[in-house]
Amino acid sequence: MRVRTKYIIVAIVLISAAAIIYGFSIKEDNEQLANKCIGFGTVGLFLIAMPMFLYKESKGKKIKDYMLTDENIRKMQGKNSEKPENQ
Repeated sequence: MRVRTKYIIVAIVLISAAAIIYGFSIKEDNEQLANKCIGFGTVGLFLIAMPMFLYKESKGKKIKDYMLTDENIRKMQGKNSEKPENQ
């Protein structure tokens, strides 16, 4: 299933990019069709392919690890969460 999802996402991205390029290439001949192609390509990229990719890649990850809590900020800075000895 993972492999199929990957290829589906890649296919959507390629089809969307092709629609955008096609839309820009026929802009002078048929402006209405060109705008539709560019619009459908943009929708395919940002409303279909991107959410599918984000869902696929974020599966099984803990959201708590990516939150900016005090503990995680200290880990990133390399500081201990314990209080120093002299306080």
